[in-house]
Amino acid sequence: MATHLFRAMQTSEVCRVIQLYNHRAESLPPFEDETETTTDLSALKDADLYLICLKDDVIESIAQQIPSTSGIIAHTSGSQSILKSSNSAVFYPLQTFSKHSQLNYSEIPFCLEANSVEHLKMLKNIAGSISTKIYDISSAQRQTLHLAAVFVCNFTNHLYAIGEHICNEDHMPFDILKALIRETSEKVQTHSPSDVQTGPAVRRDSKTIARHLSQIKDNTQLDIYQLLTQSISQKHDKL
Repeated sequence: MATHLFRAMQTSEVCRVIQLYNHRAESLPPFEDETETTTDLSALKDADLYLICLKDDVIESIAQQIPSTSGIIAHTSGSQSILKSSNSAVFYPLQTFSKHSQLNYSEIPFCLEANSVEHLKMLKNIAGSISTKIYDISSAQRQTLHLAAVFVCNFTNHLYAIGEHICNEDHMPFDILKALIRETSEKVQTHSPSDVQTGPAVRRDSKTIARHLSQIKDNTQLDIYQLLTQSISQKHDKL
């Protein structure tokens, strides 16, 4: 995420990245031609905004080590609550990030929260120079969004990995499924996922379900198939 936010902010007309921190010196050379870098938190320059793009369990510790400043200290976590200090904020881009992937930053939703109206205004100005999708989201709402994101992104990607494994076991390329994946993803851009659910669980196709269950040899995959089939069936019983 830090790499992508750096790239996005380099294109912004309202802000400038003046320094990048990483505790690992070997991570800094790719950025040294574009901004100042440091491995020492005590050497951080005075800035209007400090973005903490780190795992949740170190956010508070790192925030406390930033030299005394009037600048906003914002983390980028989906699940961590806003910190208690008066200059704390959240600058959360709701997207999955891989270092070398190409993203359209203007389409990424930015979920913002701050402990003052003035600081929220500044965050909106910066986020608005990067993206067209800006939201005021509380900590509680953001944590709910993060939970939903785990289902639609992390869990879904794991199901892709299972599908790839099943294909590989019978010597078939995973590429055969990619048109189906694209179409499924496209449908939810314009429809409620519940309205476009397909498959044997919705059709109550017990023979196909039984055949699938007999094909699955991995106990974890069997549990997942049964649980999701039950969940889909129960969901559509209520519709």
